Order: sequence, then C-alpha cells, then structure tokens
Amino acid sequence: MQSGTLVAGVALSLFASFSPARSQFPGQKTWCNPIDIDYKYSVEETKEGISYRSGADPVIVNHRHAYFLFVTNSGGWWRSTDLLHWEFVRPSMWPEEDMCAPAVLSVRDTLYLFQSTFERRPIYFTTSPQDGHLQYFNPLLPPLPGALGPWDPDLFHDDRSDRWYMYFGSSNVYPIYGIELDRTKGLTYIDRAKPLLSLHPDRHGWERFGPDHRDTVRPYIEGAWMTEHEGRYYLQYAAPGTEYNVYANGTYVGDSPLGPFTYAPYNPVSYKPGGFMAGAGHGNTFRDNFGNYWNTGTPWVAVNFNFERRIAMFPAGFDRDGQMYSNTRFGDFPHFLPARKWTGRDELFAGWMLLSYRKPCISSSARDSFPASNVTDENPRTFWVAGANKPGEWIALDLERPATVRAVQVNYADYRSGVFSRDSAVATQFRLSHSADGKKWKVLADLSGEQRDRPDAYIELPLPVKTRFIRYEHIHVASANLAISDIRIFGKGDGPPPRIPGNLHVRRHADPRNATVTWDGVGGAVGYNILWGIARDRLYQTYQVFADRPDTLEVRALDAGQGYYFAIEAFSGNGVSRRCDPVTLK
Repeated sequence: MQSGTLVAGVALSLFASFSPARSQFPGQKTWCNPIDIDYKYSVEETKEGISYRSGADPVIVNHRHAYFLFVTNSGGWWRSTDLLHWEFVRPSMWPEEDMCAPAVLSVRDTLYLFQSTFERRPIYFTTSPQDGHLQYFNPLLPPLPGALGPWDPDLFHDDRSDRWYMYFGSSNVYPIYGIELDRTKGLTYIDRAKPLLSLHPDRHGWERFGPDHRDTVRPYIEGAWMTEHEGRYYLQYAAPGTEYNVYANGTYVGDSPLGPFTYAPYNPVSYKPGGFMAGAGHGNTFRDNFGNYWNTGTPWVAVNFNFERRIAMFPAGFDRDGQMYSNTRFGDFPHFLPARKWTGRDELFAGWMLLSYRKPCISSSARDSFPASNVTDENPRTFWVAGANKPGEWIALDLERPATVRAVQVNYADYRSGVFSRDSAVATQFRLSHSADGKKWKVLADLSGEQRDRPDAYIELPLPVKTRFIRYEHIHVASANLAISDIRIFGKGDGPPPRIPGNLHVRRHADPRNATVTWDGVGGAVGYNILWGIARDRLYQTYQVFADRPDTLEVRALDAGQGYYFAIEAFSGNGVSRRCDPVTLK
C-alpha cells in the first residue's frame, strides 16, 4: 500500500451509500483532452503478444452540421452534434486491412473517404454517414503517377474554383506532394504528382527529430492537410516524428492549391511539448457550427506500443493578417464547449486548475514498481497497477487542503491488456466519492452501469463540491490488469493566484535554433507556461513545465534568422498569474 499524509480513515472506511447517477451528467458544458471516446483496440498484436489502442491521425469534418471523427485502424468512425458526446458508427462495408490515416472530405451532401495505401484502393462515399452506409465512388483508383503512395492522403475541394486535389506523403526521404483530381472520372488523377514542400531542420529547429528535438535522425514529414482561408491556401504538415513530445503541425502558405508555397515564419502552428498530453501533430483543421476553427492532433502515450496515441483538439484560427495559430495553452485542462463564435483565443479555457499534481495517494493494493503515487505525476507512461483486476480495488487522493472541485478525469493505462475486441463488451465501470475528512464519504459520480468504454473518462460535476479527498472504486475494465496512469482533479483552491515570475531572461545560442530561458521561481506555483511568438501580442507557442523542476528551459524549436518575443506566467491550484512583460530575442 502506498502511504502518504492521508488520514488513516481514508484507507479503512467503506463507501456508505450511492444513489444511481448518469454516466455523463446532462448539461455538461466542458471537455478535456484527450477527448473522451471509446478508443478501439487494434486487431493486431505487438511482438510481445499484447494489444494496444489505436488513437492516431485524427480527421474531424463538419458534415451537414454534425461532426464525424475518423481515426487510424478503428473499424469505423464517430459522430457528434456537440463535440462532446461521440457515438461510434459501424460502416456497411470496410476494407479487411482497416484504414490507416484516412482522407475525409465533405462537399455539399456527400462525404468522401479514402485510405492510405501504396496499392490501388477504392474511394468511398456516403450521403448518410450517421447510418454507416458506404458505397464505392471509384471502385479502384488507378496507379498514382509521379510518386509512391498515396500515404497519409488529404482530399481537398476548392470551393472558389470547384476543382479537386489530393495531398499526401509520409517519409523522411520524400516530400509532401499534391495532385489535381478529376471528379467526373471518379476523382482519378490529372497529370503527375507535384512535390510541394520538404523539411529543413538545419533552419527550422522544431523540425528536428527526437525528444525536445535532440536527435540527429533525419526527421519525418507527413499528415498533409489543406485549408483555404480568405483566398489563401494553408498547406499543413506534421513533423518531426510521431513518438515524441514535440510532434507538431506546421504550414506553408500560397495563393493557389498547388502553390508555390512559402514557409510561414510563425511555425509551428500547433505545438504542445509539455504537460500531461504532449504532442499535437498529424491532425486536421475544421470549422464548427459557429464558424470557429479547430486543429486536431495525436498526443503520444506509448505504454504497450511506441506509436500508441490519443486524440486532442485545440481552438485555432487566423489573425487579421492571415497568421494561422492553434491555442495549446492549458491544452489538457478543461475547456468550455463552443456556444457561439468566440472573440478571444483563450475564451474557452474554463479556468479550472489542476489540483492533483504530486498529491499523496494510497491504494488497496499495488504491484512492485507501479505505485499509487504514479496517478498524480501527470505522465501517461507511468501508472498504478492494482494487485488484481477485481471489483472493490480502490485508490484515494489527498488534495492536502479543501478545494472546490469541478471535474475529474480518469485515464487508464492498457498495461499488458490482451484485448482484441471492438464490441460492446468492452466497457469501463467505476465510482468516485469524496470526503472532507477522509471518514465520511459522499458520491461524486457513479459509472457502475456504464456500457461504453471510456479509457480517458472526463466527468464534469453538475455542481461544484468543496472537499479534500477523492477516491476511485473499481468495478470493471476489459483489460487484463487494472492500471491507471492519472487521476486528474480540476477546480479551484481558496488562496490567491501565484505572483508573476520575475527576472525572465532568454539567451540565444550560437546555434540560433536554440535558446535558454531562465526565471525566478514563485513560491506556491504548480508550474509555468513559457510563451513565445514572433510579435508581442502573438505569443502563440507554449511550453508547460512543472515547478518541481529547475527554473530553466532550453527551447529548441526556433527558426534561424527569426526574431521572437518571450514571456512567462505561473499557475497553481488557485489560478494563473499575469504574464510578465515580453522580452525580445533577436
């Protein structure tokens, strides 16, 4: 049993009584990354003979005012009308080998679908994706002229010209390509594939491979996506590699769908190297029903398999002069669902702070090297494993002082899962309770009757609760082991927010792609957001670091020859400080 400062009563007292509660409270107004869907287990096993969840290469399209989410190797897709509740749809036909990184396009009343391939494959279409009815639009696309593939394809319809295009590429050798399509002939290829853009890690620091861009392996470019905005064409791409915290989306900009394209000096446009869900690359850009832009990505998990991932979405947009951005600041904290067109990029952030970081825990049991303390370390690759996967196992957190709790997120780890099923028998069931003193317990949420699989269950409380202890009681998971990576508690403490960190200093290295940031630590802070951008009012990049680490950060994501502005803010369970005045980095 993991010990800590928890009172003895929390380990001994039993849950008193529970009243039935809905698995997801009606009227929920927030969501939290990673998005809460029933990520499907891969039908393939790793070389160790275990399974993993497939949660990669997301595409969300808005089709006739509903949202459809496609994810690599998931046997179908999800539908939502609010970006919160996602219902899985099983299609009427599906390739035996499944679909990796599919291309999806909505044009008028039709949804088009095409899979990554190096062979000849069909293009599908549907006018009723909510029912899963698929048909062949082109039963067998002819061979691709001028390039290998198409792998990681993107289908694009230019509303301005009524012309059709495909973009593709996934390699550390070949570039991103584009080619025009002829819809009158089943979206067959016109002419030859045209190389459009490549990586230049010698100039663009964020395109370098490895954790925090510290590897010399030649980086990968993939995940093409095209967005037209006010007559300009933003060809997006992912780099430098799926399996790292720095996986990001960048963009080149041109005046026509096949270029020429110019590298955007503000790249990357979606970057999240720090925090719980790190990595924001290989997604897409879409608009919601209110006209707001979003950018999706695929954060890295890597428990059973190095490319094991989840799905995240971030508010995005374009500045008045066309600069594209994605807001990953507090990108894995609760955010409000859109109810109208927002006017400020931070408008959806709920302001509910992380209360659980490094807080003490105890559990009913724990296996060696998988202690209870792992559930509060904000690391999806470390986890608690109970002695047995059986009802009644529990883990309890002590927030150390009373706080107002607004939401809880329970993130499971598929430690040696052995699940190869995609059917409804895969479900996640548990109860949450809370206590002010560790002795008398009240229900927070009862998911004992949940029929869905929720490996990243996010639960917004119907009313805020002032409490100190939170306890998880296990009922059922399909995996062979009960393993939880993190239980994340969100809300507000009673104290003032931290003060502004002082003495921010940024020093550029002889290699101009790198800079060292230092600051004076703030007492009571849980962490800091290091912010930077190419203008004082456009600090769109964020690197979140926790305060139990040194008050310094090496940023290796800069472009040679580009000037920047840097700022910093501190956060705690009580709120966020104001930012310091930006400092200039030439």
